[in-house]
Amino acid sequence: MNNSSSSPYTSLVLKLVGIILMISSLLDYLAVAIPLNWQDPQWQINFTSQIVDRGIIPMVGIAFFLVGNWIDTHSTVKSSFPDLKLPVFILASFLGLLFLLMVPLNVRSLSLVSNSVLEQIAKGASQVEQQLQAQYDELNTLSKDPASLQQIDQRITQIDELLASGEFEGQQLNEAQKQELQNTKQQLENLQQLARDPEGLEAKLSELQTQLRGQKLQRQNDTKASLAKQGIRVGLSSFMLSGGYIVIGWLGLKGMGSSKTKGQKVPSNR
Repeated sequence: MNNSSSSPYTSLVLKLVGIILMISSLLDYLAVAIPLNWQDPQWQINFTSQIVDRGIIPMVGIAFFLVGNWIDTHSTVKSSFPDLKLPVFILASFLGLLFLLMVPLNVRSLSLVSNSVLEQIAKGASQVEQQLQAQYDELNTLSKDPASLQQIDQRITQIDELLASGEFEGQQLNEAQKQELQNTKQQLENLQQLARDPEGLEAKLSELQTQLRGQKLQRQNDTKASLAKQGIRVGLSSFMLSGGYIVIGWLGLKGMGSSKTKGQKVPSNR
């Protein structure tokens, strides 16, 4: 196969591959967008991330098409393939605008999601801290009630007697029941120890509150860092894709306009 016969074939293959890549990408974008839920910031983040991750594919398709078109212009054999340069350049311009708009959209969505997640973390930590405070108040009240402390002592004594005898109401205790009694005894002893040591109870509460606040701060920082990384990655990628598509579309449309203007010029008479 010589060059004159291979050029139209090569051009045709490149154009077909390019068009298939462009159309399949647009269909893929449409599938990603369904179901539409523009009011959900998390949906917006997922949508922009997936579109940007696939953003290079239409550009590759456009490049294939333009290379095929360039081969046609330098071939001695006229191609029968329809001239689709104008739709391709319009598509490139549209994609450039789309990816440019995704930059502020992504920033806004990440900001909303970040605020929501941080609020949930703070709310969860506040609930746990309230539970700790309630338990502290309960133990503090218990420490001031000798009758309640005596009941705990009696309960511990009863458990010791059951474990020593190995029977309950004439029935032999199995290993699971013994283990459950041991756990109950341990809990009662811990409760008793805390109730009889107000200073230790106060220190334990302070320690738990400090740990809880540290965990809350760590989770908030991790959330901010994760969303910031995602925002930078998607934002920069979207901006670069936007620049590439806009340049392709603008230069292509400008070149077509210049060619059309030159073709309309009437040669001057000498």
